[in-house]
Amino acid sequence: MKFHVNRDVFSEAVSFVVKLLPQRNPQPILAGVLIEAGEQGLTLAAFDYEASARTTIEATVDEPGTILVHGRLLSDIASRLPNAPIQITVDDDGGILLTCGSARFTLASMPVQEYPAIPEVTGESGLVPADEFATAIAQVAFAASRDDVTPVLTGVQLEVTGTQLSLVATDRYRVALREIPWDGGAAASDEPTSALVPARTLQEVGKTFAHGGDISIAFSGSGDREIIAFSSGNKTVTSLLIKGNFPPVRRLFPAQTEHHSVVNTAELAEAVRRVALVLDRSAPLRFTFGSEGVSMDASGTEQARATESVDATLVGDEVTLGLNPQYLLESLGAVRSEFTRITFTSSDNANKLSPVLVTPQTSVDKGGEGSFKYLLQPNLLLR
Repeated sequence: MKFHVNRDVFSEAVSFVVKLLPQRNPQPILAGVLIEAGEQGLTLAAFDYEASARTTIEATVDEPGTILVHGRLLSDIASRLPNAPIQITVDDDGGILLTCGSARFTLASMPVQEYPAIPEVTGESGLVPADEFATAIAQVAFAASRDDVTPVLTGVQLEVTGTQLSLVATDRYRVALREIPWDGGAAASDEPTSALVPARTLQEVGKTFAHGGDISIAFSGSGDREIIAFSSGNKTVTSLLIKGNFPPVRRLFPAQTEHHSVVNTAELAEAVRRVALVLDRSAPLRFTFGSEGVSMDASGTEQARATESVDATLVGDEVTLGLNPQYLLESLGAVRSEFTRITFTSSDNANKLSPVLVTPQTSVDKGGEGSFKYLLQPNLLLR
């Protein structure tokens, strides 16, 4: 096996395929990157039985072949090579020689025959705008749980209905929902399709494909090996879906009520960051939404206390409640609008706190597009 390839192109390709691999893999073979040199150029792939990444790049192939080499080591080397073409050759004993300018590296090969087959996706697919999909992931994925005790909550639920793709995530204390256009093409079906994708994998997809044109999303497999594939340009990422029933959190979103407050997003976020400095970890921040604006009050250890007020417009009665400051800040970062509407919902259960609904607002008196919604459960205040 022997080939020549552009340094920058090769480095970017290796970096892409190793991103999804876990830092520590229980099976050493899965730390490898599979490189196939053939008539189509170079195909690089990585797979850990849950997620895979594959890309094809141009290269001058003198002798075709396939090698498996430690992925992160190769990525580190490729990113630091001098500005010159890379040549990789494999000797008769399987040793891998990489040369670039005056730099020479000898790497050990891993047994190709022990590497698992990269998943192929042949199911129905559709297209979404790359920039909108990346934005939607950033607006939703942070609300997924980081606790593996309940695996279904560590994923983002993708739901296709007609010409719309919804992304939903929850960790029981909050729910984030974003909707974007979906183009199912000529084979579009009215039958709803859903997939529960690990949030970590989806976040990498968003970062990788954010600046492309369109992303093709395909659903494939059955039983315990259901997978989803994201493709754009010469790159493809697949992910094994999380098994289980995602909770029916959509029904928690209330019909829009007129009891709400509208506040400047940046001003509220800055004030929350300051006042929360004195709070004990995970303690709620006290908010009072009144006719004069919204005031924040925090008390912590060491007799520290902080208060601040921000201008706001209130429709309805004054409200005092406790909110997790970090959860609120994440929602304010996700609304991506100059103003934020915080709607106070009502519940039939008098003993249960009603959640607040956070949505974008283009101006003080004009609502946003409504494609993003964030539901946050208040905390009990002890005083």
